Amino acid sequence: MPLPDLILASTSVYRRELLARLRLPFRVAAPQVDESPANGELPASLARRLALAKAAAVAALHPRAWVIGSDQVASADGRSGIGKPGSHAAAAAQLRAASGRELSFHTAVALVNRDAGFSAVEECETRVRFRRLDDAMIERYLQLEPAYDCAGAARSEALGIALVESIGDDDPSALVGLPLVAVCSMLARAGLPVLGDAWGEVR
Repeated sequence: MPLPDLILASTSVYRRELLARLRLPFRVAAPQVDESPANGELPASLARRLALAKAAAVAALHPRAWVIGSDQVASADGRSGIGKPGSHAAAAAQLRAASGRELSFHTAVALVNRDAGFSAVEECETRVRFRRLDDAMIERYLQLEPAYDCAGAARSEALGIALVESIGDDDPSALVGLPLVAVCSMLARAGLPVLGDAWGEVR
């Protein structure tokens, strides 16, 4: 029997590295999805909608494949999203705003197979409390690790952990961008458990 065709609907190197931990054969496809929030859309709702939209967009092109889509939106007040800074000045501003505060990272992941009529989505919230950060600390961090492509401007899986006072979550991979506990759960519901026979004996 051929192995299941698994596609990660993302160009994120972080999500690719996370999914590779499961040692499943997969390929990557870029979803063509407008990620702009709707008027008044809450961060958690936005993450859920975009995760499904990304998976559905790639599944439309590959209807037999099992497609994983994921999205993450950060917020400081539960209502307005915090995007990727994209520049040094914007990253420094995000970290100054996060100093001594708690941010919420809303992460959603979807699994879609168009031919099988399967669609599932799970989401989680990670609460991250930042230490008191002065300008010198922020500047030194960004010089050593310019996390301009991360919402919140800190890579918790790397040096950014030095900026963090506490992290509260049931899935440590969620904060990096792909909740692997949820991925494993959805694959099992689809009849494709990660350690099951469908994936073969050698990986």
